[in-house]
Amino acid sequence: MHARGIGLAALTVLTACGVGDGYRRWWDGDKDAVLPYPLPEIQVDAGKKPSDAGLMGEPDVAVEAAPPPAPPIQTVFFVLMSSEPWSAVEGSKSAPYINGTLLPAAAHCEAYYAAPAKIAQSEPNVVWLESGQDFGFVNNNPPATNHTASASHLVDELEAAGVTWKAYVEGATAGVCPIVDAYPMRVYNVPFVYFEDVSGTPPASNAKRCVEHVFPYTQLAADIAKNDVPRYAFIVPNACDDMHDECNTTDAVKQGDDWLSTAIPPILASKAYADAGAVFIAWDFASTGYVPIGFIALSPKARAGFAGTTTLTPSSALRSLQEIFGVEPLLGDATNATDVKGLFESFP
Repeated sequence: MHARGIGLAALTVLTACGVGDGYRRWWDGDKDAVLPYPLPEIQVDAGKKPSDAGLMGEPDVAVEAAPPPAPPIQTVFFVLMSSEPWSAVEGSKSAPYINGTLLPAAAHCEAYYAAPAKIAQSEPNVVWLESGQDFGFVNNNPPATNHTASASHLVDELEAAGVTWKAYVEGATAGVCPIVDAYPMRVYNVPFVYFEDVSGTPPASNAKRCVEHVFPYTQLAADIAKNDVPRYAFIVPNACDDMHDECNTTDAVKQGDDWLSTAIPPILASKAYADAGAVFIAWDFASTGYVPIGFIALSPKARAGFAGTTTLTPSSALRSLQEIFGVEPLLGDATNATDVKGLFESFP
């Protein structure tokens, strides 16, 4: 073999193979070791770039170009779970799908808490997710009692920017705005109906804007099949399937995990997800107190298997949604929040 010199391309290949990428360094783990022979000098003809010299007199070694940056997130499927603390879910035998399938493929937060108001109810936390505040709601009363004229909320900004959105509510009726419970469908998990510009003044079951955007959960499968998924798809399982209630079982966590195991795979198989999509699975509060609750991020851009420890809240989720969809101004407490970009390789 010739010993004319080692081209820079070869040196690049050698030094690019470091710890953590499946290769062992050429010094075999001892960075202070001395080679038993000196590296030959690089010989370059006058007027030529180092790469023109070739490797040992042979054609240049091709160095693989870095992949192009991943495109920004285009579609978000937001799945709302409820009531259970993260300690009851992570590592639980009752949640084999979450622990065995989702977490190894996803990034999740170990310090995601309910809204800063610290109210242990679904409704204030869910409304906060839409607007960055709770408007003084401290219970789970229906829109007839708890409603606001505020137009400072997420879907108003989305529509103004031409971003499509729908809510898919398990147990809702087609063509009817869900402003009253139809158990196990609970209205307090549907944030949009508490805003008068969506559900009317007073809130009405035939409110046009609500009917045009809030659908039965079964509509999601049809929209996926037609590749007609909105850019923001807010998914609300009923009180049996979101881990809030124990329905025909004594294990609410298992019931919710079972539901996710059937609900998430079709989303991950959809074109909307494949084309720069993301799935956020978030809990609204913990019935056991102000303790961490779940937040899981699935995306080709997410840091698979990563457990983040930065403190996040629904304000963080809201800020992140605004950043993904490029809408402003930041709403309510979202101005003070840290976004979820630490769970991603690149964001948004």
